[in-house]
Amino acid sequence: MDADITIAPVTAADEAEWRRLWAGYCAFYQVDLPEAVTAGTWTRILDPESPVHGLIARGPDGRGVGLCNYVLHENTWSLAPVCYLEDLFTDSVFRGKGIGRAMIQRLQALARAQGWRHVYWHTNEDNKTARALYDKVAGGRDPFVRYVLK
Repeated sequence: MDADITIAPVTAADEAEWRRLWAGYCAFYQVDLPEAVTAGTWTRILDPESPVHGLIARGPDGRGVGLCNYVLHENTWSLAPVCYLEDLFTDSVFRGKGIGRAMIQRLQALARAQGWRHVYWHTNEDNKTARALYDKVAGGRDPFVRYVLK
């Protein structure tokens, strides 16, 4: 990764960059979320009482090049919280430069420092680029299958 890339918790000053990256993330997954959802997600990320948090990767010019939104929650298998990495996105211009890996490693460092039990995530089965990174970072996937009730 470029040494001039920094990764830090999202702040109110990051809204425009976060929204630009969020729009790119939603376009990648071909979802069109209502503005109320985007605004609500942003509000929750900034709320210190919310379990939703965010990291932003910035290039040397201060421009946002990646985002990582995550949710800390209790679980029944441990007294320590677990972290669900819900959204990870790198601007297409900066892909392949180690930014996704660096954001995951930053989240892993937070987990160690704050005593979280583990960090977990999922991705689309056909997202081969992301899965290649995830297989390296996590050493492969676990045997669980995700089901969704709507």
